[in-house]
Amino acid sequence: MSILSNWRKNKNKKRQNDNYRQELDRQKPENQVILRNIDENIFRIKGELGNSSDLVFRDFKLGSLRGTAIYIDGLADNQMISDFFLESISDSKVDSNQNLFEVLMRKTIGLGNIQTITNWNEVFDSFLSGNTLFFLDGYNRAIDVETKGWEKRAITEPTSQLSIRGPRDSFTETIRTNTALIRRRIKSPNLWLEPMKIGTVTQTDIGIMYIKGIANEKIVKEVKERLKRIDIDSVLSSGYIEQLIEDQTWTNFPTTYHSERPDIVASQLLEGRVAILVDSSPFVVTVPALFIQFFQSPDDYYSRFDISTAIRLLRILSFFIAFIGPSLYIAATTFHQEMIPTTLLIAIAAQREAVPFPAFVEAFIMEVTFEILREAGLRLPRAVGQAVSIVGALVIGQAAVQAGFVSPVMVIVVSITAIANFSTPVFSMAISARLLRFILMILASILGFYGLLLGITFIMIHLCSLRSFGIPYMMPLAPFSLRGQQDVFIRFPIWAMKNRPKFISKGNLARTGENQKPGPPSQGQDQTNKGDQG
Repeated sequence: MSILSNWRKNKNKKRQNDNYRQELDRQKPENQVILRNIDENIFRIKGELGNSSDLVFRDFKLGSLRGTAIYIDGLADNQMISDFFLESISDSKVDSNQNLFEVLMRKTIGLGNIQTITNWNEVFDSFLSGNTLFFLDGYNRAIDVETKGWEKRAITEPTSQLSIRGPRDSFTETIRTNTALIRRRIKSPNLWLEPMKIGTVTQTDIGIMYIKGIANEKIVKEVKERLKRIDIDSVLSSGYIEQLIEDQTWTNFPTTYHSERPDIVASQLLEGRVAILVDSSPFVVTVPALFIQFFQSPDDYYSRFDISTAIRLLRILSFFIAFIGPSLYIAATTFHQEMIPTTLLIAIAAQREAVPFPAFVEAFIMEVTFEILREAGLRLPRAVGQAVSIVGALVIGQAAVQAGFVSPVMVIVVSITAIANFSTPVFSMAISARLLRFILMILASILGFYGLLLGITFIMIHLCSLRSFGIPYMMPLAPFSLRGQQDVFIRFPIWAMKNRPKFISKGNLARTGENQKPGPPSQGQDQTNKGDQG
């Protein structure tokens, strides 16, 4: 008889659970409220997460009521939960006449950011983000306590944007660490951070950071609207966001800027740009991005203006060498031999006498070979990758010359081009030059200098047509702005750059005060010093 009653009891419980699940499925997620029965709430959580092994349930007693703390092992700090929450709850003494939920909220739990949640959307967002949820039997709401405590990478030195005199810290994969690194540099209440979640499955935390009163409100609004329009299941890196918010997809040039250096992001925020931080990504995206911005290095502002200007001009020259170097050689040796000095032309002809390929095929073979070696060097372990890329280039280049596939002068041209390409501070701009170089090589092999100039003209027209969040990509060169030239090819002294770029910032444009130019002491101070010495 007892077996039959137990069977009926289990069957009725199963039917109740099935009816409860069907009722929840019929409701919209935002309307699915937490129930008063703690067992039904636990059943819902276990069902949604498939009874996952990293889901932890810790029961406790508060007066006469039963409660449960729920968190995910690995995302929450177990030590904090045990020492500061569960231990304090078990030691607390409450009166049966008191509101036990309020006691738990205000007196018992004394650590962390605490809030009350009432629907299931907030429940899953909470403990899947590393928080701990406290359920009390008889209450249709839960307590959300911030207990994030997962393992994270320490702050290390930047690897892709090195600096001689700049800071040595870089962003990590934790968004809260990244926001702290920026706030350490900009201690202003006007530095605003607005949170957002993107990704229907990943629910990735996004942060929009800008300086109120300096950033252009239209750009800030445009950034928010573009981020809100994103409808995707996953965002695993800031690269996802870049591709979904850029102005122009069909372009080889980057229209957003990303950096792993907090000092670069802080300086761009101070110019009026907007930063987009993505959890689990060590790169922060800033918009709008301008063409000349990709040739500016952090050391340009940590050194004297004359040194910085000379190095920046050398950097821009290196970009053009990497961009058109092989194309110039192909056009000159194929169509315009009269433009080469006679002695040099004879030397080149002698070297190419045994080469069976035209200059274009010769350059194409060497460029593709070098790109393969570079890619292999990046993918191999760090200790082996550099040796393979360097030794491979030397061995293959020497073997190709001896075998008669290429001439020695072509090896020199390709080597100089590759080295010049590494001078570009930002990888996204450097790889654009690498890809467009092949197109210019094809045009130069067909039409010579005419084809090369035609390709450069079309690229310049394309650059002038690009925009980044409404700002012309070639500003302040096209359209031309005389005031904006103080930080383009020539970096003016810090004291002379009095205003922020007007085409980016529409708020407070003043950057420095009056009479900031350094100089010797005034005449009165000089006489005082002489009197003191006497």
